[in-house]
Amino acid sequence: MVPDLREIPLFAELEPADLELLAARAQVRACPRNTIVVHEGDATDAFYLILSGKVKVFLSDESGKQVFLDTKGPGEYFGEMALDDGPRSASVMTVEPSEFAVIARAEFERFLLDHPPLAVALLKRTIRLARSLNDDVRNLATLDVYGRTARMLLDLAVEQDGRLVVSEALTQQEMASRVGASREMVNRILGDLKTGGYISMEGRRIVIHRRPPARW
Repeated sequence: MVPDLREIPLFAELEPADLELLAARAQVRACPRNTIVVHEGDATDAFYLILSGKVKVFLSDESGKQVFLDTKGPGEYFGEMALDDGPRSASVMTVEPSEFAVIARAEFERFLLDHPPLAVALLKRTIRLARSLNDDVRNLATLDVYGRTARMLLDLAVEQDGRLVVSEALTQQEMASRVGASREMVNRILGDLKTGGYISMEGRRIVIHRRPPARW
């Protein structure tokens, strides 16, 4: 099966013939929910394009405690660090049934060498990711758990019908992993924000009625 790569933003500037050539080098892989697609520390042997579904990117220690890094959905990708021949820097797990186009590292590297504009586009996206990680480190260093939780809610919120809504259905444990805190602490902060009238719950969505204060 040859995957359809036309909806991948990274390849927006490729000519149709080049896109078909790249697609012919890819293999389609389907994974059910809660499947570890790549493990932190594994050999970097492939580049993954997300055709459908959603994954989370995380780090974990020997006890199994996870530190959340990111979520990715259709049109996004992971595994670009395979190009430096080092081991996987993080683990990736599906959070819903997902399908990927998988391109072997050597094949993708050759394609980049033949298409310099694509290599530049990949570099720019990698730089944006590095900037985002810098912001995350700054938040960890300068904000307390409340501040990180409030910042997370504001970063995830999108405007819907004139309201700020966090539509991504996250468990309190997933939120805790994102902000580097315990589930109990996040539960307490969300409860305080609801009591203060800053947020409310609509099903699994969080509605932000007014901006939470910088300090609690």
